[in-house]
Amino acid sequence: MTGIGETFSARSWLFAPGDSEKKMEKATAGPADVVIFDLEDAVAEDEKPRSREMISAFLGSRPVADRARLWVRVNPLDGPHTLADLAAVVPARPGGIMLPKARGREDVERLDHYLSALEVSAGIEEGSTKVIVLVTETAEAMFTTGTYKGAPRVVALTWGAEDLADAVGASENRELDGSYGFTYELARSLCLLGAAAAGVEAVDTIQGDFRDLDGLRRRAEKVRRDGYRGMLAIHPAQVDVINEAFTPTEEELAAAQEIVDLFAANPGAGTIGHKGAMLDRPHLARARALLASGGRA
Repeated sequence: MTGIGETFSARSWLFAPGDSEKKMEKATAGPADVVIFDLEDAVAEDEKPRSREMISAFLGSRPVADRARLWVRVNPLDGPHTLADLAAVVPARPGGIMLPKARGREDVERLDHYLSALEVSAGIEEGSTKVIVLVTETAEAMFTTGTYKGAPRVVALTWGAEDLADAVGASENRELDGSYGFTYELARSLCLLGAAAAGVEAVDTIQGDFRDLDGLRRRAEKVRRDGYRGMLAIHPAQVDVINEAFTPTEEELAAAQEIVDLFAANPGAGTIGHKGAMLDRPHLARARALLASGGRA
């Protein structure tokens, strides 16, 4: 499913600018499931070479086992920086790479070739570096979100609204009430469907207003109900809210266990009445998935 022979799950994905050792240190010390050192949007053009060196040195200072949660967002493949980014950071063994502005499966396959060569050169197990793909940042990419099934290394898909607005020439990507416009809600849905088709995790995009933690909680709870399994964060204050929102409650786990036990007690049943409702096999599948996400499979 992942191209690495294992499943992968993470609730919170916290960005930290790759040109600030202080911010990388703070992000790493916190409770984020994954920390993403950013070489793309957070780093000015002239600072990219120095930031590569900083990230490589920072990764190299950590025990290898700790680096599984330390990832790097490289620059897009259609620009001049990607190979230099990868050559600098892959030998330091990051847990994974975020690929921005992906145009489709071909970009992931190209990235896989680069990573394989660099892993072998550095004495790292080939195929061990995971990938999360930003799948909606260009207009072209909106039409390829369903192409990632079986793509090498990919463990998650996520989406972005800001670059997409630039790509289509929009002056704004939100409605007057603050909600995303239709095109961007479509991007969110296509990312979710693409991840489901590929059998990988769907990760929701950032919330820019890091002070609005109540709004973040409402949104995180909503997208989890929709099928998302994690969310990007731009500030450490967002991480605890995201982790809590994407962790099943004891009540949810108990209800799911009831459904699993009910079907286990009636193995030949296709549908079962339960608390005034009819349950069928899709209900059982969702209950099992919930238990798995809570570590109770």
